[in-house]
Amino acid sequence: MGFAFRAATVGLLLAASQTMAAPAAIAPPVAASPELSLAALKQLESGLWQLDVKGSSPKLMCVTDQIRLVQIEHDQPGCSRFVIANEPKSSTVHYSCQRAGWGRTTVRVQSPTLATIQTQGIAHNEPFDYSAQAHRVGVCTAQTAAK
Repeated sequence: MGFAFRAATVGLLLAASQTMAAPAAIAPPVAASPELSLAALKQLESGLWQLDVKGSSPKLMCVTDQIRLVQIEHDQPGCSRFVIANEPKSSTVHYSCQRAGWGRTTVRVQSPTLATIQTQGIAHNEPFDYSAQAHRVGVCTAQTAAK
């Protein structure tokens, strides 16, 4: 009876493991939606933001969707994103834009109108790696929204 019991138990375990593994292998991966899940970016106000990078001229940016602050080197739609870290005051995202390059950006929120952005990657077939101070400077006008 010992051998029969062990054989039946092994058979049940194999059947159970195959049954449990099958749905996971068939189910497609669930894509994370950074726009909905980045706690730090949700704290930032919309409006006209100025990005200050040491050694460069300030850049003005109309931010109606805070995810734009993650892709400051690739200001284009259609990029895929992968959330690496999602903390209350800091978010890190890796993104890839077809034929345009990729980036990895960390946004650290200091207040609803002030953040530090650390970004690195490849844009225009050239590497980039820098830190920017971003602060809200006002509301977007028709002119700044068009940029």
